[in-house]
Amino acid sequence: MSQPPGAAPVAALLTPRSPAEFLNQDCFCRTLNQERLREQIEREPSLKGLMQSITETRPHLFSSTVVFLTDETAQKMAATIAAIERVIALPLYQAQALARAPAIAQHAFGPVGACMGFDFHLGAQGPQLIEINTNAGGALLNVALARAQEACCKEMDWAFAATSSPDTLEQTFFDMFKLEWQRQRGDAALGYAVIVDDDPTAQYLAPEFELFRQLFIRHGVAASVADPSELAWREGKLWHGTAVVDLVYNRLTDFYLSEPPHQALKNAYEAGAVVLTPHPRSHALYADKRNLIALSQDALLATWGASNADRSLLQAGVPQTQLVTPDRADELWARRRQLFFKPVASYGGKAAYRGDKLTRRVWGEILAGDFVAQALVPPGQRLIEVDGVQTDLKFDLRAYTYNGAVQLLAARMYSGQTTNFRTEGGGFAPVIVLPAQTSAMGAR
Repeated sequence: MSQPPGAAPVAALLTPRSPAEFLNQDCFCRTLNQERLREQIEREPSLKGLMQSITETRPHLFSSTVVFLTDETAQKMAATIAAIERVIALPLYQAQALARAPAIAQHAFGPVGACMGFDFHLGAQGPQLIEINTNAGGALLNVALARAQEACCKEMDWAFAATSSPDTLEQTFFDMFKLEWQRQRGDAALGYAVIVDDDPTAQYLAPEFELFRQLFIRHGVAASVADPSELAWREGKLWHGTAVVDLVYNRLTDFYLSEPPHQALKNAYEAGAVVLTPHPRSHALYADKRNLIALSQDALLATWGASNADRSLLQAGVPQTQLVTPDRADELWARRRQLFFKPVASYGGKAAYRGDKLTRRVWGEILAGDFVAQALVPPGQRLIEVDGVQTDLKFDLRAYTYNGAVQLLAARMYSGQTTNFRTEGGGFAPVIVLPAQTSAMGAR
Protein backbone atom coordinates (compact mmCIF):
# COMPACT_ATOMS: atom_id res chain seq x y z
CA MET A 1 0.00 0.00 0.00
CA SER A 2 1.99 2.96 -1.25
CA GLN A 3 1.57 6.54 -0.16
CA PRO A 4 2.92 9.64 -1.93
CA PRO A 5 5.16 11.95 0.12
CA GLY A 6 3.69 14.86 1.98
CA ALA A 7 2.00 15.29 5.33
CA ALA A 8 -1.71 14.64 5.65
CA PRO A 9 -3.93 17.70 6.19
CA VAL A 10 -4.44 18.63 9.84
CA ALA A 11 -8.20 18.08 9.53
CA ALA A 12 -7.61 14.53 8.32
CA LEU A 13 -5.41 13.80 11.32
CA LEU A 14 -8.00 15.13 13.76
CA THR A 15 -11.11 13.58 12.19
CA PRO A 16 -11.69 9.86 12.87
CA ARG A 17 -12.02 7.92 9.64
CA SER A 18 -13.62 4.60 8.90
CA PRO A 19 -11.35 1.85 7.54
CA ALA A 20 -12.84 2.38 4.08
CA GLU A 21 -12.26 6.14 4.19
CA PHE A 22 -8.67 5.54 5.30
CA LEU A 23 -7.97 3.21 2.38
CA ASN A 24 -9.86 5.32 -0.16
CA GLN A 25 -7.68 8.29 0.73
CA ASP A 26 -4.35 6.60 1.52
CA CYS A 27 -4.03 3.56 -0.77
CA PHE A 28 -2.90 4.71 -4.20
CA CYS A 29 -1.90 1.37 -5.67
CA ARG A 30 -2.93 0.07 -9.08
CA THR A 31 -4.63 -3.28 -8.59
CA LEU A 32 -5.86 -4.00 -12.12
CA ASN A 33 -3.94 -6.68 -14.01
CA GLN A 34 -4.58 -5.73 -17.65
CA GLU A 35 -3.56 -9.12 -19.05
CA ARG A 36 -5.85 -10.91 -16.63
CA LEU A 37 -8.69 -8.55 -17.62
CA ARG A 38 -8.11 -9.36 -21.29
CA GLU A 39 -8.29 -13.07 -20.48
CA GLN A 40 -11.57 -12.57 -18.63
CA ILE A 41 -13.16 -10.43 -21.34
CA GLU A 42 -12.04 -12.79 -24.12
CA ARG A 43 -12.89 -16.08 -22.43
CA GLU A 44 -14.64 -17.28 -25.59
CA PRO A 45 -12.70 -17.62 -28.88
CA SER A 46 -15.32 -15.52 -30.67
CA LEU A 47 -14.49 -12.58 -28.37
CA LYS A 48 -10.81 -12.42 -29.35
CA GLY A 49 -9.78 -8.80 -29.91
CA LEU A 50 -12.65 -7.38 -27.82
CA MET A 51 -10.32 -6.04 -25.12
CA GLN A 52 -8.20 -4.21 -27.68
CA SER A 53 -11.35 -2.66 -29.11
CA ILE A 54 -12.41 -1.53 -25.63
CA THR A 55 -9.00 0.00 -24.97
CA GLU A 56 -9.02 1.90 -28.26
CA THR A 57 -12.61 3.13 -28.28
CA ARG A 58 -13.53 3.21 -24.58
CA PRO A 59 -10.29 4.11 -22.78
CA HIS A 60 -12.04 5.21 -19.59
CA LEU A 61 -14.38 2.25 -19.13
CA PHE A 62 -12.27 0.63 -16.39
CA SER A 63 -10.40 2.25 -13.53
CA SER A 64 -7.06 0.76 -12.49
CA THR A 65 -7.93 0.56 -8.79
CA VAL A 66 -10.69 -0.40 -6.37
CA VAL A 67 -13.07 1.33 -3.97
CA PHE A 68 -13.24 0.20 -0.35
CA LEU A 69 -16.48 -0.10 1.61
CA THR A 70 -17.16 -1.06 5.22
CA ASP A 71 -19.25 -4.13 5.90
CA GLU A 72 -21.69 -1.93 7.83
CA THR A 73 -22.26 0.28 4.78
CA ALA A 74 -22.80 -2.72 2.49
CA GLN A 75 -25.34 -4.16 4.94
CA LYS A 76 -27.18 -0.82 5.14
CA MET A 77 -27.41 -0.70 1.35
CA ALA A 78 -28.83 -4.23 1.24
CA ALA A 79 -31.32 -3.44 4.01
CA THR A 80 -32.47 -0.26 2.26
CA ILE A 81 -32.98 -2.12 -1.01
CA ALA A 82 -34.99 -4.84 0.75
CA ALA A 83 -37.16 -2.19 2.42
CA ILE A 84 -37.78 -0.49 -0.92
CA GLU A 85 -38.86 -3.79 -2.43
CA ARG A 86 -41.36 -4.33 0.37
CA VAL A 87 -42.76 -0.81 -0.02
CA ILE A 88 -43.05 -1.19 -3.79
CA ALA A 89 -45.10 -4.34 -3.22
CA LEU A 90 -47.73 -2.34 -1.27
CA PRO A 91 -51.00 -2.01 -3.23
CA LEU A 92 -51.33 1.74 -2.59
CA TYR A 93 -47.76 2.40 -3.74
CA GLN A 94 -48.41 0.47 -6.94
CA ALA A 95 -51.71 2.23 -7.49
CA GLN A 96 -50.03 5.65 -7.41
CA ALA A 97 -47.04 4.66 -9.54
CA LEU A 98 -49.13 2.90 -12.20
CA ALA A 99 -51.81 5.61 -12.32
CA ARG A 100 -49.38 8.01 -14.02
CA ALA A 101 -47.89 5.36 -16.34
CA PRO A 102 -49.17 4.50 -19.84
CA ALA A 103 -51.34 1.47 -20.56
CA ILE A 104 -48.39 -0.74 -21.52
CA ALA A 105 -47.10 -0.55 -17.93
CA GLN A 106 -50.31 -2.09 -16.57
CA HIS A 107 -49.41 -5.55 -17.91
CA ALA A 108 -48.18 -8.00 -15.28
CA PHE A 109 -46.99 -11.16 -17.03
CA GLY A 110 -44.91 -12.46 -14.15
CA PRO A 111 -41.29 -11.30 -14.61
CA VAL A 112 -40.07 -8.81 -12.01
CA GLY A 113 -37.28 -7.26 -14.08
CA ALA A 114 -33.70 -8.40 -14.64
CA CYS A 115 -30.57 -6.32 -14.10
CA MET A 116 -31.88 -3.81 -11.59
CA GLY A 117 -29.45 -1.18 -10.33
CA PHE A 118 -29.70 0.80 -7.09
CA ASP A 119 -27.25 3.73 -7.08
CA PHE A 120 -25.98 5.23 -3.84
CA HIS A 121 -23.80 8.07 -2.59
CA LEU A 122 -22.14 7.90 0.82
CA GLY A 123 -23.61 10.57 3.07
CA ALA A 124 -22.56 11.54 6.57
CA GLN A 125 -25.26 9.23 7.98
CA GLY A 126 -24.50 6.32 5.65
CA PRO A 127 -25.45 5.26 2.11
CA GLN A 128 -28.08 7.41 0.39
CA LEU A 129 -30.11 6.17 -2.59
CA ILE A 130 -29.67 8.49 -5.55
CA GLU A 131 -31.78 6.64 -8.11
CA ILE A 132 -33.01 3.26 -9.32
CA ASN A 133 -32.34 1.95 -12.82
CA THR A 134 -34.27 -0.87 -14.45
CA ASN A 135 -31.71 -1.67 -17.16
CA ALA A 136 -28.51 -1.03 -15.26
CA GLY A 137 -25.49 -1.65 -17.46
CA GLY A 138 -22.11 -3.01 -16.55
CA ALA A 139 -22.88 -6.18 -14.59
CA LEU A 140 -20.82 -8.66 -16.61
CA LEU A 141 -18.11 -6.08 -17.28
CA ASN A 142 -17.76 -5.68 -13.53
CA VAL A 143 -17.61 -9.44 -13.04
CA ALA A 144 -14.63 -9.59 -15.41
CA LEU A 145 -13.07 -6.53 -13.79
CA ALA A 146 -13.35 -7.96 -10.28
CA ARG A 147 -11.55 -11.14 -11.35
CA ALA A 148 -8.70 -9.14 -12.86
CA GLN A 149 -7.58 -7.52 -9.59
CA GLU A 150 -4.42 -8.41 -7.69
CA ALA A 151 -3.16 -7.34 -4.29
CA CYS A 152 -0.93 -4.28 -4.37
CA CYS A 153 1.18 -5.59 -1.48
CA LYS A 154 1.31 -8.53 0.95
CA GLU A 155 -0.52 -6.53 3.59
CA MET A 156 -3.57 -6.40 1.29
CA ASP A 157 -3.63 -10.08 0.26
CA TRP A 158 -6.66 -10.69 2.47
CA ALA A 159 -8.72 -8.07 0.60
CA PHE A 160 -8.24 -9.77 -2.77
CA ALA A 161 -8.79 -13.35 -1.67
CA ALA A 162 -11.29 -15.14 -3.91
CA THR A 163 -14.66 -15.57 -2.22
CA SER A 164 -16.35 -17.60 -4.93
CA SER A 165 -15.50 -19.86 -7.85
CA PRO A 166 -14.91 -18.15 -11.23
CA ASP A 167 -18.30 -19.06 -12.68
CA THR A 168 -20.49 -18.35 -9.65
CA LEU A 169 -21.51 -14.79 -10.58
CA GLU A 170 -22.11 -15.64 -14.23
CA GLN A 171 -24.34 -18.50 -13.11
CA THR A 172 -26.19 -16.07 -10.85
CA PHE A 173 -26.87 -13.74 -13.77
CA PHE A 174 -27.99 -16.54 -16.09
CA ASP A 175 -30.25 -17.95 -13.37
CA MET A 176 -31.87 -14.50 -13.15
CA PHE A 177 -32.94 -14.68 -16.79
CA LYS A 178 -34.00 -18.30 -16.38
CA LEU A 179 -36.24 -17.29 -13.46
CA GLU A 180 -37.71 -14.43 -15.50
CA TRP A 181 -38.52 -16.94 -18.23
CA GLN A 182 -40.09 -19.40 -15.79
CA ARG A 183 -42.21 -16.69 -14.15
CA GLN A 184 -44.01 -16.27 -17.47
CA ARG A 185 -43.52 -19.59 -19.27
CA GLY A 186 -43.21 -22.17 -16.53
CA ASP A 187 -41.39 -25.33 -17.60
CA ALA A 188 -41.34 -24.52 -21.32
CA ALA A 189 -37.90 -24.63 -22.93
CA LEU A 190 -36.05 -21.35 -23.48
CA GLY A 191 -34.63 -21.64 -26.97
CA TYR A 192 -33.69 -18.20 -28.31
CA ALA A 193 -32.81 -14.93 -26.55
CA VAL A 194 -32.05 -11.56 -28.13
CA ILE A 195 -30.25 -8.64 -26.48
CA VAL A 196 -31.93 -5.53 -27.93
CA ASP A 197 -30.83 -1.92 -28.11
CA ASP A 198 -30.95 0.87 -30.67
CA ASP A 199 -27.90 0.65 -32.94
CA PRO A 200 -26.27 -1.75 -30.46
CA THR A 201 -22.74 -1.62 -31.88
CA ALA A 202 -22.66 2.14 -31.27
CA GLN A 203 -23.62 1.89 -27.60
CA TYR A 204 -20.89 2.67 -25.09
CA LEU A 205 -21.50 -0.60 -23.24
CA ALA A 206 -21.77 -2.65 -26.46
CA PRO A 207 -18.95 -5.00 -25.36
CA GLU A 208 -21.22 -6.19 -22.58
CA PHE A 209 -23.89 -7.23 -25.09
CA GLU A 210 -21.43 -9.75 -26.48
CA LEU A 211 -20.65 -11.02 -22.98
CA PHE A 212 -24.35 -11.61 -22.33
CA ARG A 213 -24.76 -13.31 -25.70
CA GLN A 214 -21.97 -15.71 -24.82
CA LEU A 215 -23.48 -16.25 -21.36
CA PHE A 216 -26.72 -17.48 -22.93
CA ILE A 217 -24.87 -19.67 -25.43
CA ARG A 218 -22.72 -21.30 -22.73
CA HIS A 219 -25.95 -22.35 -21.01
CA GLY A 220 -27.47 -23.88 -24.12
CA VAL A 221 -29.62 -20.94 -25.24
CA ALA A 222 -29.14 -19.55 -28.75
CA ALA A 223 -28.65 -15.78 -28.59
CA SER A 224 -28.09 -12.71 -30.75
CA VAL A 225 -27.63 -8.97 -30.37
CA ALA A 226 -30.06 -6.95 -32.48
CA ASP A 227 -31.46 -3.52 -33.26
CA PRO A 228 -35.25 -3.49 -32.65
CA SER A 229 -35.79 -2.64 -36.32
CA GLU A 230 -34.56 -6.17 -37.11
CA LEU A 231 -37.53 -7.68 -35.27
CA ALA A 232 -40.86 -8.51 -36.91
CA TRP A 233 -44.31 -9.21 -35.47
CA ARG A 234 -46.29 -11.73 -37.48
CA GLU A 235 -48.38 -14.86 -36.97
CA GLY A 236 -48.66 -14.02 -33.28
CA LYS A 237 -44.90 -14.33 -32.75
CA LEU A 238 -41.83 -12.11 -32.54
CA TRP A 239 -39.30 -12.96 -35.25
CA HIS A 240 -35.63 -12.20 -35.70
CA GLY A 241 -34.93 -13.25 -39.25
CA THR A 242 -36.20 -16.83 -39.51
CA ALA A 243 -36.08 -17.52 -35.77
CA VAL A 244 -38.86 -17.05 -33.22
CA VAL A 245 -37.70 -14.97 -30.26
CA ASP A 246 -38.52 -16.41 -26.83
CA LEU A 247 -36.90 -13.83 -24.53
CA VAL A 248 -35.66 -10.27 -25.01
CA TYR A 249 -33.07 -8.76 -22.71
CA ASN A 250 -34.17 -5.15 -23.07
CA ARG A 251 -31.48 -2.45 -23.05
CA LEU A 252 -33.65 0.22 -24.68
CA THR A 253 -34.10 3.59 -22.99
CA ASP A 254 -37.50 4.01 -24.65
CA PHE A 255 -38.95 2.55 -21.48
CA TYR A 256 -42.57 2.35 -22.70
CA LEU A 257 -41.77 1.26 -26.28
CA SER A 258 -43.49 4.32 -27.71
CA GLU A 259 -41.12 5.01 -30.63
CA PRO A 260 -42.01 3.65 -34.11
CA PRO A 261 -38.90 1.43 -34.50
CA HIS A 262 -39.99 -0.45 -31.38
CA GLN A 263 -43.50 -1.27 -32.58
CA ALA A 264 -42.88 -4.97 -33.31
CA LEU A 265 -41.44 -5.51 -29.84
CA LYS A 266 -44.31 -3.56 -28.29
CA ASN A 267 -46.91 -5.66 -30.12
CA ALA A 268 -45.27 -8.90 -29.04
CA TYR A 269 -44.96 -7.77 -25.43
CA GLU A 270 -48.56 -6.57 -25.15
CA ALA A 271 -49.75 -9.89 -26.61
CA GLY A 272 -47.69 -11.82 -24.07
CA ALA A 273 -45.90 -13.48 -26.98
CA VAL A 274 -42.38 -12.74 -25.73
CA VAL A 275 -40.76 -12.57 -22.31
CA LEU A 276 -39.40 -9.03 -22.06
CA THR A 277 -37.08 -8.09 -19.22
CA PRO A 278 -36.76 -5.47 -17.88
CA HIS A 279 -40.20 -4.30 -18.95
CA PRO A 280 -42.41 -1.17 -18.84
CA ARG A 281 -44.10 -2.12 -15.57
CA SER A 282 -40.80 -2.39 -13.73
CA HIS A 283 -39.78 1.05 -14.98
CA ALA A 284 -43.03 2.58 -13.77
CA LEU A 285 -42.72 0.97 -10.33
CA TYR A 286 -39.01 1.56 -9.79
CA ALA A 287 -37.19 3.95 -12.09
CA ASP A 288 -39.59 6.86 -12.62
CA LYS A 289 -37.89 9.58 -10.54
CA ARG A 290 -41.24 10.61 -9.03
CA ASN A 291 -41.13 7.38 -7.04
CA LEU A 292 -38.29 8.90 -5.03
CA ILE A 293 -40.79 11.45 -3.74
CA ALA A 294 -42.99 8.75 -2.25
CA LEU A 295 -40.05 6.75 -0.91
CA SER A 296 -38.84 9.83 1.00
CA GLN A 297 -42.22 10.79 2.50
CA ASP A 298 -42.55 9.04 5.83
CA ALA A 299 -46.12 10.15 6.61
CA LEU A 300 -47.35 8.96 3.20
CA LEU A 301 -45.63 5.59 3.59
CA ALA A 302 -47.30 5.18 6.98
CA THR A 303 -50.75 5.65 5.43
CA TRP A 304 -49.88 3.07 2.78
CA GLY A 305 -49.07 0.48 5.43
CA ALA A 306 -45.25 0.47 5.40
CA SER A 307 -43.81 -1.01 8.58
CA ASN A 308 -42.04 1.14 11.15
CA ALA A 309 -38.79 -0.69 10.45
CA ASP A 310 -38.97 -0.08 6.71
CA ARG A 311 -39.94 3.56 7.16
CA SER A 312 -36.97 4.04 9.47
CA LEU A 313 -34.63 2.55 6.85
CA LEU A 314 -36.03 4.77 4.11
CA GLN A 315 -35.89 7.91 6.25
CA ALA A 316 -32.19 7.23 6.76
CA GLY A 317 -31.41 6.03 3.24
CA VAL A 318 -33.53 8.05 0.76
CA PRO A 319 -32.84 11.80 0.44
CA GLN A 320 -35.87 14.06 0.54
CA THR A 321 -37.24 14.55 -2.97
CA GLN A 322 -40.00 16.76 -4.35
CA LEU A 323 -41.53 17.65 -7.68
CA VAL A 324 -40.40 20.88 -9.32
CA THR A 325 -43.47 23.02 -9.94
CA PRO A 326 -43.93 26.72 -10.79
CA ASP A 327 -45.46 27.46 -7.39
CA ARG A 328 -42.28 26.15 -5.72
CA ALA A 329 -39.92 27.96 -8.08
CA ASP A 330 -38.81 30.74 -5.73
CA GLU A 331 -38.32 28.44 -2.76
CA LEU A 332 -36.39 25.85 -4.78
CA TRP A 333 -34.19 28.48 -6.41
CA ALA A 334 -33.34 29.89 -2.99
CA ARG A 335 -32.31 26.42 -1.79
CA ARG A 336 -30.73 25.30 -5.07
CA ARG A 337 -27.23 24.86 -3.60
CA GLN A 338 -28.57 22.07 -1.38
CA LEU A 339 -30.43 20.32 -4.21
CA PHE A 340 -29.84 18.12 -7.25
CA PHE A 341 -32.30 18.34 -10.16
CA LYS A 342 -33.21 15.34 -12.34
CA PRO A 343 -35.70 14.79 -15.16
CA VAL A 344 -38.50 12.42 -14.24
CA ALA A 345 -37.68 9.98 -17.04
CA SER A 346 -33.91 10.45 -17.34
CA TYR A 347 -31.20 7.80 -17.28
CA GLY A 348 -27.42 7.79 -17.03
CA GLY A 349 -27.26 11.24 -15.46
CA LYS A 350 -28.61 12.92 -18.62
CA ALA A 351 -29.84 16.51 -18.11
CA ALA A 352 -29.18 16.24 -14.36
CA TYR A 353 -27.85 19.31 -12.58
CA ARG A 354 -26.28 20.24 -9.28
CA GLY A 355 -28.14 23.24 -7.97
CA ASP A 356 -24.99 25.21 -7.20
CA LYS A 357 -24.03 25.00 -10.91
CA LEU A 358 -27.34 26.25 -12.29
CA THR A 359 -27.65 29.21 -14.59
CA ARG A 360 -30.90 31.13 -15.02
CA ARG A 361 -31.22 29.72 -18.54
CA VAL A 362 -31.01 26.11 -17.34
CA TRP A 363 -33.34 26.92 -14.44
CA GLY A 364 -35.93 28.06 -16.98
CA GLU A 365 -35.59 24.74 -18.82
CA ILE A 366 -36.05 22.84 -15.55
CA LEU A 367 -39.22 24.76 -14.73
CA ALA A 368 -40.57 24.07 -18.22
CA GLY A 369 -39.81 20.34 -18.00
CA ASP A 370 -40.69 17.48 -15.68
CA PHE A 371 -38.05 17.48 -12.95
CA VAL A 372 -37.62 16.42 -9.36
CA ALA A 373 -35.42 18.14 -6.80
CA GLN A 374 -33.50 15.82 -4.50
CA ALA A 375 -31.56 16.81 -1.39
CA LEU A 376 -27.91 16.95 -2.45
CA VAL A 377 -25.74 14.12 -1.16
CA PRO A 378 -22.14 14.56 -2.36
CA PRO A 379 -20.51 11.45 -3.85
CA GLY A 380 -17.69 9.57 -2.18
CA GLN A 381 -14.07 10.57 -2.72
CA ARG A 382 -11.26 8.31 -3.95
CA LEU A 383 -7.70 9.66 -4.10
CA ILE A 384 -5.65 7.91 -6.80
CA GLU A 385 -2.54 8.51 -8.85
CA VAL A 386 -2.92 9.33 -12.54
CA ASP A 387 0.40 9.56 -14.37
CA GLY A 388 2.14 10.12 -11.07
CA VAL A 389 -0.16 12.95 -9.98
CA GLN A 390 -2.53 12.69 -7.02
CA THR A 391 -6.08 13.02 -8.34
CA ASP A 392 -9.21 13.18 -6.22
CA LEU A 393 -12.08 11.48 -8.03
CA LYS A 394 -15.71 11.10 -7.05
CA PHE A 395 -17.48 7.77 -6.97
CA ASP A 396 -20.96 6.39 -6.66
CA LEU A 397 -21.92 2.86 -5.72
CA ARG A 398 -24.17 0.56 -7.73
CA ALA A 399 -25.85 -2.52 -6.31
CA TYR A 400 -26.89 -4.92 -9.06
CA THR A 401 -29.95 -6.78 -7.78
CA TYR A 402 -32.63 -9.24 -8.70
CA ASN A 403 -35.92 -9.46 -6.83
CA GLY A 404 -34.41 -7.53 -3.92
CA ALA A 405 -31.24 -9.62 -3.51
CA VAL A 406 -27.87 -7.93 -4.10
CA GLN A 407 -25.82 -9.84 -6.68
CA LEU A 408 -22.81 -7.56 -7.06
CA LEU A 409 -21.47 -4.20 -5.85
CA ALA A 410 -19.47 -1.92 -8.14
CA ALA A 411 -18.33 1.69 -8.19
CA ARG A 412 -18.16 4.29 -10.94
CA MET A 413 -15.34 6.81 -10.58
CA TYR A 414 -15.46 10.19 -12.30
CA SER A 415 -15.00 13.93 -12.13
CA GLY A 416 -17.69 16.47 -12.99
CA GLN A 417 -21.37 16.62 -12.03
CA THR A 418 -22.32 13.04 -12.95
CA THR A 419 -20.74 9.76 -14.03
CA ASN A 420 -19.43 10.12 -17.55
CA PHE A 421 -16.75 7.48 -18.45
CA ARG A 422 -14.62 10.33 -19.79
CA THR A 423 -12.39 10.84 -16.76
CA GLU A 424 -8.70 9.96 -16.85
CA GLY A 425 -8.27 7.28 -14.16
CA GLY A 426 -12.01 6.85 -13.83
CA GLY A 427 -14.53 4.23 -14.95
CA PHE A 428 -15.95 1.10 -13.36
CA ALA A 429 -14.10 -0.06 -10.25
CA PRO A 430 -14.59 -3.15 -8.09
CA VAL A 431 -15.85 -2.69 -4.55
CA ILE A 432 -13.99 -4.45 -1.75
CA VAL A 433 -16.12 -4.83 1.37
CA LEU A 434 -13.94 -4.72 4.46
CA PRO A 435 -14.69 -7.23 7.22
CA ALA A 436 -15.64 -5.82 10.60
CA GLN A 437 -12.28 -6.72 12.18
CA THR A 438 -10.55 -4.05 10.09
CA SER A 439 -12.14 -1.30 12.20
CA ALA A 440 -8.89 -0.56 13.99
CA MET A 441 -7.51 0.96 10.80
CA GLY A 442 -9.89 3.86 11.14
CA ALA A 443 -7.83 5.28 13.98
CA ARG A 444 -4.99 6.21 11.64
